[in-house]
Amino acid sequence: MPRSRPTHAPRTTDENGPALVAVAHGSRDPRALVTVTALLDRVRELRPGLDVRLGHIELNEPLLSDTLAGLAHRPAVLVPLLLSRGHHVKHDIPQAAARLAGVDIRIARPLGPHPYLVEALLSRLAEAGWSAEDGTSRSAGVVLASAGSRDRESAEDTRRMAELLGERLGGVPVVAAYASALAPTVPAAIRALTARGRHRIAVASYFTAPGLFSTRSAAAAPWIAAEPLGTHPAVARLLLHRYDEARALPGTTRTVRRLELSAA
Repeated sequence: MPRSRPTHAPRTTDENGPALVAVAHGSRDPRALVTVTALLDRVRELRPGLDVRLGHIELNEPLLSDTLAGLAHRPAVLVPLLLSRGHHVKHDIPQAAARLAGVDIRIARPLGPHPYLVEALLSRLAEAGWSAEDGTSRSAGVVLASAGSRDRESAEDTRRMAELLGERLGGVPVVAAYASALAPTVPAAIRALTARGRHRIAVASYFTAPGLFSTRSAAAAPWIAAEPLGTHPAVARLLLHRYDEARALPGTTRTVRRLELSAA
């Protein structure tokens, strides 16, 4: 496997900036909240003094609406803990932010696609048993398992992540697959790779935290299945990167600003 770039970030302080509100989807799996909480602790370690808060779209507390209400008119940057553009990013989060009239609320891009996520995926695959030899094997392949969305741009983002991962794996075929809404499913992607003579197939878990979809995807793996991205240092760095991107927008009197930048 190609060597991963360092994922360390300098410790800086940020006591006067807008709050960082990480927006998670929410899950009935108790591991999800534990994982997201630990990830935000890592973000706080990287940026001491930064006000880091959590809000969920559904299923878990605190809900995003409650977190925003607790800001007391303080400026904030909402960073989606989501991996692609989709309904939650385009509609649910802006609608929640728009309810705070007169408050400078900026909405960052979702986390993916981004090279930092490739770093995390590579690390998780290595932890599961992927080796440098697998990267040169004609029998190896990878299924990038994600939640799935009917939003066209969301699917584009996931396919782009599969391309980025494949490039870093030295040309090993990486097929984007989905746990819901879209084809191919993870089992179908595995069958397609098998038909191409790829019998050593790993499932890369393209989820921010454990949950129903990640568990189902891992169960379909014929060989190894990586853990979700979770608290990997590269994910924490990416959260701060998205926050800094949005914060750098020019000042405005408008309540909500959407950040539309390139994926990198």
